[in-house]
Amino acid sequence: MTLRTRPRPCGGRRAPGAGALALTGAALLLAGCGIRPTQVPVDAGPAPSRAACEVSEDAAPETAPGGTRRVYLLCTTGLVPVARSAAVAGEPAGGRVAAAQSLVDELLRVPSEAEAAAGLSSQVRGPLVVGGARAGDPSGTLRLSRQPEDLPVEALAQLVCTLAESGAAVDSAVVLGGPGPYGPHAYTCPSTVRERPESPLPTRAVPTPGAR
Repeated sequence: MTLRTRPRPCGGRRAPGAGALALTGAALLLAGCGIRPTQVPVDAGPAPSRAACEVSEDAAPETAPGGTRRVYLLCTTGLVPVARSAAVAGEPAGGRVAAAQSLVDELLRVPSEAEAAAGLSSQVRGPLVVGGARAGDPSGTLRLSRQPEDLPVEALAQLVCTLAESGAAVDSAVVLGGPGPYGPHAYTCPSTVRERPESPLPTRAVPTPGAR
């Protein structure tokens, strides 16, 4: 009589003392079960950013006839002030509208190689033209060729924070409107906006309508 033995099922109950054999024969057991050992890559996420978010002094722009002005660009740390050479038509002859347009033009410019290397960018896209207040607008209003609320939140934060430090601000607020028949809003740039430009910009009561 021939005795037949059944193959031992994989994952079955092990006999006492088989622990050491299981460790040394793990590969054989896997092969016997039809399972091939594989190496699973571990996704550790993106590499840490090396962006400095600061342009070196050696790459600072040369002073233009109109001097250097600060504009706010985007980086991993939030909004970062950057010095730009912004020649403006003589103030007050050029007026606050011309001054505001010159700053907007700087935000529309492609970042320089030094700025890009530092991780700086801009979400402000053209065309974007600055105009003066309309009849009945609050004092100090600037009308854009696009509705401010239709701009990307980061782009609006760049505009407001840049203009807030210029003569375009009214009591530390920037009163912006668009081409549509809508009233303007007075936007502010607190530290929370500079730290998180993707957050909605706070507004305050618009100034009393009056002289432009």
